[in-house]
Amino acid sequence: MDETRYHRQLDLLRPDALNMPITVVGAGGIGSFTVMALSKMGCTNLWVYDFDTVESHNLPNQLYREKDIGKPKVSALKDIVEEFTGTEIKAFNTRVDGKGFGGIVVFSVDSMDERMKLWEGVRYNPRVPLLIDGRMGAEVMRVFSIVPTDPDDVRRYETELYPSSEAFSAPCTARSIIYTAFNVAALITGQVKKYAAGQSYSRDITFDARLSYMVA
Repeated sequence: MDETRYHRQLDLLRPDALNMPITVVGAGGIGSFTVMALSKMGCTNLWVYDFDTVESHNLPNQLYREKDIGKPKVSALKDIVEEFTGTEIKAFNTRVDGKGFGGIVVFSVDSMDERMKLWEGVRYNPRVPLLIDGRMGAEVMRVFSIVPTDPDDVRRYETELYPSSEAFSAPCTARSIIYTAFNVAALITGQVKKYAAGQSYSRDITFDARLSYMVA
């Protein structure tokens, strides 16, 4: 890898620290920007899963372009990331259960039911050293960072899992806005950076953009 490209970040994170595989499940508002940011940071071993297609209402709050409407999100994201960074991500237009994952895993899915299914595949998986779960609603965001083989982390995280039927549902016109997606992606990639650099990281971060208030 040409480190001169990453000269301005070398004292923060060397790109060779990101040689590990990173899997992002969900290529919507959180996932699309997270994948782009990771690629910009120097990650070249990115696996992305999503079974959805780009629709017009995705354009204001996700990475996609007008010409991507109707395409599988992962296919459009693969093209965009390669155009912007030269990185060829591994893109899969399918549902997954998490059982075959290895490396860092990022949950950026829309529903709690989907998180719970994925968690069953990741829970106590020795091939996954870190799980990062990014969530957002309107202007509030939360990021969990869990070691799936740590019983204490498992217990803490499972208190934050519940069926979608019990989740708060905002009006459809107040669910997502671009700066919230940007912020969640920034928090997630910051956690990846800390882990890759051997630094301590927060297990639970909550940020309310309305109040400019963060708890970590």
